[in-house]
Amino acid sequence: MRRFAYCKVVLATSLVWVMLDMFILLYFSECNKCDDKRERGLPGRDVLRPREGPGEGGKPVVISKENQEKMKEMFKINQFNLMASEMIAFNRTLPDVRLEGCKNKLYPDDLPRTSVVIVFHNEAWSTLLRTVRSVIDRSPKSLLEEVVLVDDASERDFLKRPLEQYVRRMEVPVRVVRMEQRSGLIRARLKGASLSTGQVITFLDAHCECTIGWLEPLLARIKLDRKTVVCPIIDVISDDTFEYMAGSDMTYGGFNWKLNFRWYPVPQREMDRRKGDRTLPVRGAPALNIQHTHTKHTHIQSVIIVGCVLFCQIRNVETNQCLDNMARKENEKVGIFNCHGMGGNQVFSYTANKEIRTDDLCLDVSKLNGPVMMLKCHHLKGNQLWEYDPMKLTLIHVNSNQCLDKASEEDSQVPSVRDCTHTRSQQWLLRNVTLPEIF
Repeated sequence: MRRFAYCKVVLATSLVWVMLDMFILLYFSECNKCDDKRERGLPGRDVLRPREGPGEGGKPVVISKENQEKMKEMFKINQFNLMASEMIAFNRTLPDVRLEGCKNKLYPDDLPRTSVVIVFHNEAWSTLLRTVRSVIDRSPKSLLEEVVLVDDASERDFLKRPLEQYVRRMEVPVRVVRMEQRSGLIRARLKGASLSTGQVITFLDAHCECTIGWLEPLLARIKLDRKTVVCPIIDVISDDTFEYMAGSDMTYGGFNWKLNFRWYPVPQREMDRRKGDRTLPVRGAPALNIQHTHTKHTHIQSVIIVGCVLFCQIRNVETNQCLDNMARKENEKVGIFNCHGMGGNQVFSYTANKEIRTDDLCLDVSKLNGPVMMLKCHHLKGNQLWEYDPMKLTLIHVNSNQCLDKASEEDSQVPSVRDCTHTRSQQWLLRNVTLPEIF
């Protein structure tokens, strides 16, 4: 009898546990269904994907032929290949392209903590979340105070409540701040900065990806000098294939005389000053404090100080037309067009190195009677050396000993060089230029 009672107790206990297990299983199944419903309709989900997936390792995404038309339509939404972006995991892998010395470098334990401020306006879901995910995954948690997302009056529904719900689940505090009206990048960044609680503020674009070891060297420089403003090497992600392409530590960002952003090579004088240490800061101009601006570190050294404030309009005496870059690119011919006096494509500079420049391209002639091409300035004279005679008004191409001439009948918009005849077609006025005594 006692044995029978014991069996009943065991059986009852087992039934209770079975029922409890079934209840828990059903409960969490329902929760998962709720989560699925809440996230249904979002442009993507942050799931762990096989490392062989699209875009893994920074490799390009190839769209099949049957999807090309749809891809082109989606491209118009954000002006990049949105279809490719949505195929890539938020936490995709990227190669480690750092120099070996950088990989092995040790940093202090007491680096300042940073708030990362990211401004977005109608950004694609996939690129925005991939940016945030890369910041969190590739930053030491001890150095990451928070991520502040500043919405500059986006109009897309998935960037409102769905975004706020999504970022709550992240391991690092992520806040979404809303601008009341469209305010622009700088005002939005200032808003994010005013709400940041970190010791350092880091600004990132809304469509970028951080690689391993990106944060520590930036904070280390600031720890050495709190007045330092730092910028990492900026790599490239293809807007077409989302391929990751490593940048170079031998270039730095700057502005040309038209205030267009350009990449410039680190000059040899900087390499000599740094004595081969590629991690030392690149000195440039203008500095933040004007008292520290040294003329020898500016682009002014290569430009003649002329009456047209460093810029010149080069006008042909016979045709009254001006040299014009026609918005063409490197390795294309320079043009000639009616002078409009509005600068723009007709702005050239005649430098102390006797180059004729438009932006970072120089007029170059490689053969007799040849067309005048626009090539990267190499500062080696050669095919890019021009001598201006202010008395005869001629521009002589020194290598060929020929003169710049008006456009020919065969090609009415392209000047060329021909044997010097001292005719009006070979005379050029550099408006307001006064050549200095160094000539």
